[in-house]
Amino acid sequence: MSSRFSISRFRKSLCYAWAGLKTALRSEQNLRFHLIATVAAMILSFVVSLSRVEFALIIICIGLVLVAELVNTAIEKLCDKIAPSLDEQIKLIKDLSAAAVLLAAITAFICGLIIFLPRIFSFLS
Repeated sequence: MSSRFSISRFRKSLCYAWAGLKTALRSEQNLRFHLIATVAAMILSFVVSLSRVEFALIIICIGLVLVAELVNTAIEKLCDKIAPSLDEQIKLIKDLSAAAVLLAAITAFICGLIIFLPRIFSFLS
C-alpha cells in the first residue's frame, strides 16, 4: 500500500463519503429530523446574533449529533448484515448505539438552551 498522497484517491474517498451521506439522508428519518433541527438552529443563530464562540459551539453540537447519527446508522446496517434474525447481543449493540445518539442530542439540546434562551429573551424584550 502506497503512503503517498494521491488527489485521485482523495477525490474517490470524498465521492464515497458523499454517496454515504446521500444514502443515509434518503433512508434515515432521524437524520432528516436532525438536519431540519440544524437548519432551525442556523436560522435562529443569525436572528439572535450569536457571538462567534456561541456559533462555534452550536456547530460543534450539530456535528456531534450528526456524526453520532451516521455512526449509529452504520452500526445498525452492519448488525443487520451480520445477524438478520433476532439476536439479543445484536439488539443490545443497536440499543447502545441509539443511546449514544440520544445522549448527543440531549447534550446539544441543553447547550442550545443555554446559548439561545438568554438571547431569545433579550431579543423579545
